[in-house]
Amino acid sequence: MNNYKKFTMWFFGLELFLIAIANGLYYMTANNQKTDIERLQDKTDTIYKIIYMQTDYRTWILMNISLGILFLLSVFLVLSIGAKVIKPFQEMQYLTEELAKGNLSMPIKAEKSKYFGRFLWSMDMLRDTLESNREKELELQKEKKTLILSLTHDIKTPLSAIHLYTKALAAGLYSTEERRLEVYRGIEKNVKDMEDYVNEIISASREDFLHLTVNQTEVYLADVMEEVRKLYDDKLGRLHTLFQIEPYTDLMLKGDADRLTEVMQNLLENAIKYGDGQKITISFSEEEDCQLITVKNSGCSLKREELVNLFDSFYRGSNAGAAKGSGLGLYISRQLMRKMDGEIFVEIKDNDFCATVVVRKA
Repeated sequence: MNNYKKFTMWFFGLELFLIAIANGLYYMTANNQKTDIERLQDKTDTIYKIIYMQTDYRTWILMNISLGILFLLSVFLVLSIGAKVIKPFQEMQYLTEELAKGNLSMPIKAEKSKYFGRFLWSMDMLRDTLESNREKELELQKEKKTLILSLTHDIKTPLSAIHLYTKALAAGLYSTEERRLEVYRGIEKNVKDMEDYVNEIISASREDFLHLTVNQTEVYLADVMEEVRKLYDDKLGRLHTLFQIEPYTDLMLKGDADRLTEVMQNLLENAIKYGDGQKITISFSEEEDCQLITVKNSGCSLKREELVNLFDSFYRGSNAGAAKGSGLGLYISRQLMRKMDGEIFVEIKDNDFCATVVVRKA
């Protein structure tokens, strides 16, 4: 903002300097006009006519009024840009730095500017969402740590019993076969208890840790597909990948427009990363009361036996190679579709990978 103030002072000074030069030039031009003497010859006498050139003050006044209006307009324009554009932009720079530092507790001040008001509102929504997600994550981590500590404490009991049984058996304390069989059954029971505890730990680690939410409403298929087209037409064109959206009949669907678009993005990003880059097609079909949307990419190198694992969290197929990813895209997509009373499945057809989204008709 300080640099803009310096620029403003320099700009206003330059304007005033130019106005002064214009006035000086006009004054010099007006005063350089010489008195004109004309000689008129009459029949009897010679008459001399003296013409005095006077300064045109009316033109000078109009010129200064015009320059003054232009100067005031420029002042208004520069100050408006400073108040409506430069100042909010400086505040946004501060906000992004605070968000990058993880400072999410301070609300973003609302801005009435028509240029940045909506952007700042969106930034505040982003901050609020990030803060809410962080709180949920911390609470979830706390619950999981508590659960794991409780389960590990519970595991110690059967583990200690097994340890005592084995020591007793090694020392030959049980002389009869009946007593030894009883010890063996005790060890087996404690092992079973430990297996149950381990399964609880595994189940806790696989539960829905993302807390995905869906706003279930009604949405037009055309609205979702138009958003997908806008997102990927240029991107796939730059990658020289043929992108086709086959003809479809627009209809109303049950679901969340933003979440359905997110699912389509996940499928298309997978098609870009794991396909051969030749062709990606979106096709449509209907089955009873459902609309099926299929994303197909050419060049599938995934093994068929891996299909069953693709929807597991953090699972990445053997075709992942050096492609970056978390193994959560299809997992999140399935969770979202099921929350929208839909489904998603994958298959391999003629060396093409096909991911099909099943959406309920409204």
